[in-house]
Amino acid sequence: MSTLTDKIKNVARRYDELTQQMAEPEVVADYARLNELAQERSEIEELVEAYRRYEEVERGLEGNEELLEDSDPEMQELAALEREELEAERDSLEQRMKLLLLPKDPNDDKNVIVEIRAGTGGDEAALFAAELFRMYSRWAENHRFKIEMLSSSEIGIGGLKEVIFAVKGKGAYSRLKYESGVHRVQRVPVTESQGRIHTSAATVAVLPEAEDVEVEISDNDIRIDIFRSSGPGGQSVNTTDSAVRLTHVPTGIVVSCQDEKSQLQNRLKAMRILRSRLYALEEQRRLEETGAARRSQIGSGDRSEKIRTYNFPQSRVTDHRINKTVYRLDQVLDGDLDEFIDELSESDQTEQLQAVGADL
Repeated sequence: MSTLTDKIKNVARRYDELTQQMAEPEVVADYARLNELAQERSEIEELVEAYRRYEEVERGLEGNEELLEDSDPEMQELAALEREELEAERDSLEQRMKLLLLPKDPNDDKNVIVEIRAGTGGDEAALFAAELFRMYSRWAENHRFKIEMLSSSEIGIGGLKEVIFAVKGKGAYSRLKYESGVHRVQRVPVTESQGRIHTSAATVAVLPEAEDVEVEISDNDIRIDIFRSSGPGGQSVNTTDSAVRLTHVPTGIVVSCQDEKSQLQNRLKAMRILRSRLYALEEQRRLEETGAARRSQIGSGDRSEKIRTYNFPQSRVTDHRINKTVYRLDQVLDGDLDEFIDELSESDQTEQLQAVGADL
């Protein structure tokens, strides 16, 4: 714990320095500077509070030693109980401080762009993709995040071949980043006359939404195609050529948007999607080049990995990364995902702690 303590002591000293600086008259008069210092202090406040409580517990344990040697048996018994509680709190605080010292994902506070695509299974996969979209919409609603539709492609019976939408709210990426991968459904399709269970799948990609300043896209690298929007079955939706297809020539990434009646609005939405895909591509490349990419599938965003199975006959949902199964399919599809997300986050943090354990 000594190395860990030294690191936290430095953070605590910085916290005190920031507090003093924020009280200086020239800083109080400079709103931008004051806000900058307040933001830095806010980011380390939880760690400092945990450390100060840890120091209190350590002092309590030192004082407890004398009570354990008291001649009164009753006092010894009370001291033993108190020691047990203090030791448990100390261990909990140590674990919490280690987690708070882990490098924060710079994308955690960002909005996200979620892309859901029907995979194997034809119409059944498209119907499942629509259910996943509803699941995430309900989850976002429960957490007061805002959903913004960017692009969708329907099949006419309530299914979605593809849907792309933004989830807006601080911390959206920190929660939804574990949802990337292949989601599999097992059930009897409506069209199955013999009652056989079919397996279908849909892929989910969760991308942090990139700002203009984070990704520069040259006009020379983009090919723009304009075409007429079409709906299920190929029928025309608009009488004007308002749909937009962007092709990023260097990477071959293609983005199409046709939901808006305005060509400009479709183009702006397509650019948001393209920018986020390029940002995610660059982030992955950077991690691989620096050797920072972890082999764990948790939070890796690997779209080819089967991460979760939704079994309708048994009302069962299984997350294969953490081997967790619950028997409340209806609630999960209604947006009750936090039990999975919490355990995935905890597992991810545990792996990070093991990876940097020698440094702590």
